[in-house]
Amino acid sequence: MALIEIARFQDLVEGDLALAFLRAHGIEAELEGRGHASIDPILQRALAVRVMAPEAQRDEALTLLGRARSGEFAMDEGDDLAPRDVPSHAAGGVLALAAWATGGFSGTSLPRRMKPVHWIAFAMMAALALTWLAPFLRLG
Repeated sequence: MALIEIARFQDLVEGDLALAFLRAHGIEAELEGRGHASIDPILQRALAVRVMAPEAQRDEALTLLGRARSGEFAMDEGDDLAPRDVPSHAAGGVLALAAWATGGFSGTSLPRRMKPVHWIAFAMMAALALTWLAPFLRLG
C-alpha cells in the first residue's frame, strides 16, 4: 500500500491533530517526520511534518481536511474554560514581578549564585510585601 502526502505542517501539534482527526474518520493516516520534529524544534520548522495516507483514501482525506479548515466541525457550545480568577492572576503577576526584581527565581537558583544586589533587592521586596500585608496581618 503506497502512502502519499495529504498535508504538510510546520508544527508537530498540528500534524498530530490532523492525524487524529483523519484516523477518527477511518483514514489510515501516518505522520512522517515525527522523529526529527520531536528532537529539534528548528528541524520541525525547516523540514515540516507530513500527514501520509493510502492513495486510495486521498480524495476522502483531502475533503475531510478541507471541511475541517472551513470550520464545519467546530463546536459552538461556548467556552468550556472557567472564567479567569482575577485575584489569582494578580497574585501571579506580583510574584513574577518579585522574581524578576530579585534576579530570577530564587527557588531554582542556588543561593551562592545570587549576587549582593540580588539579596538587597530580595530584602527590599520582602520589606515592601510585609508593609503592604501589615494591615491584613495586624503587624503594624
